[in-house]
Amino acid sequence: MGGCFSDQRGGQQAVGGGAQQRPLRTNDGGGAGGHNDAVDYFFRTKGLGALFTQIELSLAASKLRDRDIISKMLKLKDQEFLAEANCVLSEIVTKQSSSLTLSLHNKTGHSGLTNFGTLTVHAEETVGSKNAVEMAFHCSNLENKDLISKSDPFLRISRIVESGITVPICKTEVVNNNLNPIWKPLCLTMQQFGSKDNPLVIECFDFNSNGNHALIGKMQKSVADLEKLHKEKIGANFILPSARHGHEKVLKGQLFVDGFVAKELYSFLDYISSGFELNFMVAVDFTASNGNPRSLDSLHYIDPSGRLNAYQQAIMEVGEVIQFYDSDRRFPAWGFGGRTCDGSVSHCFNLSSTSGFEVEGVEGIMAAYASALHNVALAGPTLFGPVINNAAEFAGQSLSYNKSKYFVLLIITDGVLTDLQETKDALVRASDLPLSILIVGVGGADFGKMEILDADGGCRLESSTGRIATRDIVQFVPMRDVQGGQISAVQALLEELPGQFLTYMRSRDIKPHTANVSQASSQAYPHTANVAQASSQAYPHTTHVAQASWPM
Repeated sequence: MGGCFSDQRGGQQAVGGGAQQRPLRTNDGGGAGGHNDAVDYFFRTKGLGALFTQIELSLAASKLRDRDIISKMLKLKDQEFLAEANCVLSEIVTKQSSSLTLSLHNKTGHSGLTNFGTLTVHAEETVGSKNAVEMAFHCSNLENKDLISKSDPFLRISRIVESGITVPICKTEVVNNNLNPIWKPLCLTMQQFGSKDNPLVIECFDFNSNGNHALIGKMQKSVADLEKLHKEKIGANFILPSARHGHEKVLKGQLFVDGFVAKELYSFLDYISSGFELNFMVAVDFTASNGNPRSLDSLHYIDPSGRLNAYQQAIMEVGEVIQFYDSDRRFPAWGFGGRTCDGSVSHCFNLSSTSGFEVEGVEGIMAAYASALHNVALAGPTLFGPVINNAAEFAGQSLSYNKSKYFVLLIITDGVLTDLQETKDALVRASDLPLSILIVGVGGADFGKMEILDADGGCRLESSTGRIATRDIVQFVPMRDVQGGQISAVQALLEELPGQFLTYMRSRDIKPHTANVSQASSQAYPHTANVAQASSQAYPHTTHVAQASWPM
């Protein structure tokens, strides 16, 4: 079995065919026996990008054609070829049984009337403990390190490893100009802190933009110690190394643990294998800046030779990944910025003129797009607000009947956005919904405004009314930045999608298997306004703190 699998057709590997050379094991039942193999699972593409998790594949073949295999321990290269099967890993992990049975065929891909047998592949995620703790901190009477204003404190938590050095595992956000700061809750996994008795170094710094942060104080506590502070409702004093060797100065500043909640963190595959789905939607730019579709230099030009234009490439690459996570494979497909048959310019119209807003599969999107180029005149301007609001309406309606759906809208555009504030308002409203938005920029336009929508800098979007987005739901990629490089467009686009999915599910305490939203207890989620009202007993100092940031 190969070393890594992906969700992409271009990164697929044979299952049952040309695998690593290893002893072939058989059984005595007339078919081939099974074996297990650990492989790395990438959400995007084989061998590139961040590793998402590792799974173990169990393989079992049955009713193979007899080729008189005598030895049970021959190397694979010495065996006579029987048959092969191909799939992408998402076809396996999206099954609720996490198993897929494939028909074996010859190397030409045809089985004809010959029964080559079947191969069943079962996937199981190999992870350590899912245990984690969520803690909320505040400090009092911190020492001021600034001359003009007050300190801008943040906490950094590090683990002490066997060699004695400290390895940072997480940090809080910076609270500006405050000597009694209150931070958003942090979530630490057992993989990060090891065990509840392992010592952790907790340091409080005054943030400086030049990176030379000033140490306000530090302490050494285990997770068990922090739990005790929470139960006894007492603070712990920071210390500061003294100039005199071997001595430490005990400071007035104290650290308090306002909330301590043990929880279990589920992975992306936990949700997918229990029936959660990614529902794909696409919106295509039909503004005049794309150029006449009949012209060779048009971004919408459809090459008779079959060579894909940038719009087709984005649809195919993203669609081929996400389609397996959608059980019915019926996808809403819209256009915007085009003049439709009634003579009006629409900023959200159905690509298909015959099958309504949904089309069948990725091929259906491609066909509807090609047909629309003959029926819709390019116009403008470039507005995102209407299609985002339409996608948000789909996601919002799903909450009343099926909480196991998460929606992914792909927007492909060539133009400069002309409704930036309206788009930001729509995104802020949509940030409370099970929705992520992938934006592909094609052509050579200035996409500076698109970068604003992608909150990778850590500053979440703000609406015209001053409301801050609950979470980041946008990923933007200019096609020109990935073409010809070592990274694919689909890899760059889907970089943040699993994390956005998990952030939504965890912040609302939606668990796999049930697909039901359970209102978080006042001890677990008092800081999330949309989940539960803040409780002065559980988090007395965090009633106005925004939703927690969850690690993957």
